[in-house]
Amino acid sequence: MPRSRSVAIVTDSTAYLPTEAVERHRIIVVPLTVVLGGTAFEDGTDEAARELTNALQQRRPVTTSRPGPATFAAAYLAAADAGAEGIVSLHLSSEISGTYDAAVVAAREAPVPVRVVDSAMIAMALGFSVVAAAEAVAAGGTPDDAVAAAVKRAGSTRAYFYVDTLEHLRRGGRIGPAQALLGSALAVKPLLELREGRIEPLERVRTASRAIARLEALAVEHAGAGPVDVAVHHLDSEERATQLGERLRGRLPGLVDLHVSEVGAVIGAHTGPGLLGAVVAPR
Repeated sequence: MPRSRSVAIVTDSTAYLPTEAVERHRIIVVPLTVVLGGTAFEDGTDEAARELTNALQQRRPVTTSRPGPATFAAAYLAAADAGAEGIVSLHLSSEISGTYDAAVVAAREAPVPVRVVDSAMIAMALGFSVVAAAEAVAAGGTPDDAVAAAVKRAGSTRAYFYVDTLEHLRRGGRIGPAQALLGSALAVKPLLELREGRIEPLERVRTASRAIARLEALAVEHAGAGPVDVAVHHLDSEERATQLGERLRGRLPGLVDLHVSEVGAVIGAHTGPGLLGAVVAPR
């Protein structure tokens, strides 16, 4: 069934949605920005990812910034001009970024009603919720239907990830309760989880190989036997991510969609090279 033109779906670049999904559902993506050595790059571009890896290797200053309210206002106006009578705007966790707050400010002045949703998620944990909202709209749903679908999907989704070091999260101030792991960071490989919108410590594992094996086990456990979508994210660890994806493909009988992708520069700036994540979204 063709997508209703009366409700537009907006998200931000940290959803890291596949291009095909963005085009199929006509999702409007508002980019965050990463600043590398004084030069700003749009999140989600190949250039930003390439320059980020170079900057981290050379220990050059790396900062990130949210879109301003004016950027969201322009996106909402463009959606309204294209015929949208309502907008659902879904964004990464407000515990991690001020993106949601900027969208709320812009929504107050938008020419059509805008529902702004704090997904409490990031990366494809956000992306799967965005797709759920878009599918609800495509089936003829209202903005309320889209919000309900997104919230339900986010509620069942889990995001687990491994990082080689907590140092990048510490520098960016995104480490939260995982700060407790820093004292023994040299002796352990940390497994983290996104819980209630915050990065929380999950387990400490002695080696990278054991951490990745545990990441796989957690993904399989949460997926169960029913229909499920999975995303494997990485930064500068394509081989490990591909291998994890193939192992999960072989172990999940209900697997519907599997996405393996490198995260963009904004998330990468806070995790550093070596990131490996598994997003598990039961249907």
